[in-house]
Amino acid sequence: MFRRLKSKWFRIGVPGCALLALVAIVAARQWMVQDTHGRVFAAAGEMPARHVGLVLGCSPHLQNGRSNLYFRYRMQAAHELFAAGKVGYLIVSGDNHIRSYDEAGAMKDALVELGVPADRIVCDYAGFSTLDSVVRARDVFGQREITIVSQRFHAQRAVFIARRKGIDAIGYGARDLTPRCGLRTLLREQLARVKTILDLYLLNRRPRFLGDPIQIGQCGGFGMNKA
Repeated sequence: MFRRLKSKWFRIGVPGCALLALVAIVAARQWMVQDTHGRVFAAAGEMPARHVGLVLGCSPHLQNGRSNLYFRYRMQAAHELFAAGKVGYLIVSGDNHIRSYDEAGAMKDALVELGVPADRIVCDYAGFSTLDSVVRARDVFGQREITIVSQRFHAQRAVFIARRKGIDAIGYGARDLTPRCGLRTLLREQLARVKTILDLYLLNRRPRFLGDPIQIGQCGGFGMNKA
């Protein structure tokens, strides 16, 4: 009897949980797409100028040692914004939980190599997650109006978080990978969107670290070519 009941609940419960998970994934995706409609841009020329851009971090290399195209395209996009005069400073925010792993430092080096002056780049070494990076831009770096730079799907999630934290955020979508090459990342993103909803509305998650305020230069100029 007990085995039959257990088997019955297993047959009902597993499909039910799968259906619930699918509904949550679809709902989270649609919510973020609709909420950020018109706020994530594909062309730098279409964007309003902002004092600061927030570049979200990732590793410059994959586990197999090959170059990470997400990183490369993200740095190119950040450089494009600066060169077009759409941002005056760039916060590069990434994970630096151990001395040998420094996303923010790698981003700064890559941007300097592309031509962004080092004194226009501010490193945030405690950007352990998208939420951490966004909230630290407000609470540590004092920014309530930012342009977020990442691939479009990631920028949408970051802008969604920012708007719920009282930040007037827009996004610039860096070049993406083909669906075949980026499939694993896109699948992870669907789960990350559900987790974001839980973090914001249920768990009230906060950044791992905050710290003393850091002021970003107040000079009037923007990027290389004013627009």
